[in-house]
Amino acid sequence: MYQVKTYNAIAQAGLNTFTQNYTLNQSEHPDAYLIRSVNLHQQTLPESLKVIVRAGAGVNNVPVDQATANGTAVFNTPGSNANAVKELVIALLIISSRNLMAATSYSAKHTEADVSQRTEHDKTKFNGTELLGKTLAVIGLGHVGSLVANAALTLGMNVIGYDPYLSADAAWNIAKQVQRAATLKDAVKHADYVTVHVPKNEDTLNLIGPDELAAMPAGANLFNYSRIGIVNNAAAVAALDAHHLTHYYTDFGEPQLANRDDVTVTPHIGGSTIEAEVNGATQAAKTIMTYLETGNVKSAINLPDLTVPFNAAYRFTVIHDNVPNMVSQITSKLAAANLNIATMANAAKHQTAYTIIDVDALDHQNSQQLITALNAIPAVTRVRLIANA
Repeated sequence: MYQVKTYNAIAQAGLNTFTQNYTLNQSEHPDAYLIRSVNLHQQTLPESLKVIVRAGAGVNNVPVDQATANGTAVFNTPGSNANAVKELVIALLIISSRNLMAATSYSAKHTEADVSQRTEHDKTKFNGTELLGKTLAVIGLGHVGSLVANAALTLGMNVIGYDPYLSADAAWNIAKQVQRAATLKDAVKHADYVTVHVPKNEDTLNLIGPDELAAMPAGANLFNYSRIGIVNNAAAVAALDAHHLTHYYTDFGEPQLANRDDVTVTPHIGGSTIEAEVNGATQAAKTIMTYLETGNVKSAINLPDLTVPFNAAYRFTVIHDNVPNMVSQITSKLAAANLNIATMANAAKHQTAYTIIDVDALDHQNSQQLITALNAIPAVTRVRLIANA
């Protein structure tokens, strides 16, 4: 029986995904955390914890280094809220082009008897533009960016994409009409609208700064629905003050953005739809079950991808440092236990490596002795034994 601890309000459809081999919130020694926004940085992770899955895109609230040191795999649910973010960005593109924020604010303030005559006289103040034929630069063409790019094409926009890390799989999801830029500045230099959809890391922090804003044509509109810090907000405010940037839309507020007519801040609602919450919770539950029951890894934050068909009776998984001579040390322990290896695979990601070993026969005494021997290897972080159900 596997124990799962949940934090935050997890969609019931996701919780219903767990099979009868899982219990929820009934143990102080959980095998898994299923979380959304809870901040785990001030917590000590229990030794029993084998996997953390966040039902959402980012993992800024997860102490990834601490988890790795604890032998805990960390996953998110990429793409689960991509459509929700896409729809909000497309909505804001239309709102921006038609000056709907200012127009509705005007209407709310003028409700007197002659409102029809007044609005007929004043409505030209809110003349907008059409998106048809305008240029949208999409920075980052992953789960969200590719959907935004494709949707903008259907609106008749010219779309230019920039993503130096675009994978072959992701490229299949992007319409061929999306033009590819060689550099970020090339992508934005003719853009009427610029939208950013990249993960937050050392390479993307302040990705849109003074130089990138200066490369945009005067009058451009900027959207940040990725993470706070991707856009240098101080630089964006300076560009707004200089009337180089027309409007800035973001999901991440800061005091310097408050009380400005040329800034629209939404309260971190990009991925907040009922459907996205269900998608994230369901994907998270499936990820937990796959990892706990098979040890297979796909798109973990802190472990390499390693997926091996589980055809043997038993499987050992070993998280260890990515240092020389580890495979030979591990296999020598199995040889000493007189075990024949049916299948073996190894992969590494940065400083962490992961090894899967399948065996056909194993008795209880041998298994406990072998786990102890493997854990005694200095560079080993966690050893698991999984029986094939």
